[in-house]
Amino acid sequence: MTYDAGHGAGRERAEAEGGEGARRLTTRETAELLGVKPETVYAYVSRGQLSSRRAPGGRGSTFDAAEVEGLARRAGRREPAPAVGDLAFRTGITLIEHDRYYFRGVDATELARHYGYEEVAEWIWTGELRPGTRFGAPPESLAAARRTVAALPAHSGSTDRLRVAVAAAAAADPLRFDLSPHGVLNSARSMIPTLVGALPVKGEEAGDGDRLARRLWPRLSDRQADAASLAVLDAALALLADHDLAASTLAARVAASAHAHPYAVVSAGLGVLEGPLHGAASGLAHRMLSEVVERGGAAPVVADHLRTGRPVPGLGHRLYAGEDPRAQVLFALLAEVPDAAPALEAARDVVATTARHTPLHANVDLALAVLSVACGMPAEAGETVFAVSRTAGWIAHALEEYAERPLRMRPSGQYTGPPPPQPLPRAALRAETGPAN
Repeated sequence: MTYDAGHGAGRERAEAEGGEGARRLTTRETAELLGVKPETVYAYVSRGQLSSRRAPGGRGSTFDAAEVEGLARRAGRREPAPAVGDLAFRTGITLIEHDRYYFRGVDATELARHYGYEEVAEWIWTGELRPGTRFGAPPESLAAARRTVAALPAHSGSTDRLRVAVAAAAAADPLRFDLSPHGVLNSARSMIPTLVGALPVKGEEAGDGDRLARRLWPRLSDRQADAASLAVLDAALALLADHDLAASTLAARVAASAHAHPYAVVSAGLGVLEGPLHGAASGLAHRMLSEVVERGGAAPVVADHLRTGRPVPGLGHRLYAGEDPRAQVLFALLAEVPDAAPALEAARDVVATTARHTPLHANVDLALAVLSVACGMPAEAGETVFAVSRTAGWIAHALEEYAERPLRMRPSGQYTGPPPPQPLPRAALRAETGPAN
């Protein structure tokens, strides 16, 4: 795409170019080329998608023509730009609209119903479906991760273990700085099973050739896995692999923008995921659901939450007006699990009881809670599933970000401190702590 010289005033363009070799565009020319309003051009600058330079004489800003044309090519078509102040990235991974979500244009719930986690991960990464794909952990990385995890205190949670495991696996991978798509995918395919293999075993360990869900199961429960329960876990891993720019994914993209290696990208995602408003939300739903089962009904438990001003966990999602489609799939599969009936009934009771106060639908955290309660898993099991699964999405977004201009996510702070220049501060006098006279 090239700029038509018929647009804009000649004198304004001459001032913008300022005699330099690189052709520069005015704000108006840039807005016309991108098909946006002039104020949106400055929103692109604030988000790091464009760089600007002051025009000679201080008459507005100018923009590098090649950079603007590159942005226009990546846009592909002219679409309404995000509102000024919104943070938005073009991505080809996940689309969420009309209470559904799609991985590379394919309904994600259908993918999860027909394929396992590894196959869905490959689809997200490459756009190719590879039935029967299995991930394997290199012995050196797995041994390093296990030794590091074993050194943690006994009270450490699963996310603690995953964070140190990914650091140990990174140290064991001398090729981690290879940011080519081939290198990143090789790291990802070995990193995910290494994280799973580093977690302590509660039950009978699976073989290396088994599906990742089968290898994860004994790290979550000491019960023998039946086919129906494994199907729920595999579907949960596939469904949670990505969900557009959630908070942890944004952190992962920021790390990738600085060209951090894939292990560091995953570490950034794990750090954000641990928050109670993100990956740890399923643990709150687990504790609530366990209490509902124990007390024989949701009414007193929901009443306790409302009385103390706490939201009822596992309900509502800002991106879905109706029921979370991920929860729909998992609830249908959980209905086939023999031991899940009491927890499923408790979940339905929570939704029905809360609906008397406010009409909120079940989200995926409530479905994960049904799985963990029904299968004798700890409260943090849902968070573990979430972390392992979302690693695939973080890698997919890293692959996209590595192809973008580095360090483009550099917002400007709005300074609210004292106006400069302030006098040089003087050291505060410390009270003497010697013996009293």
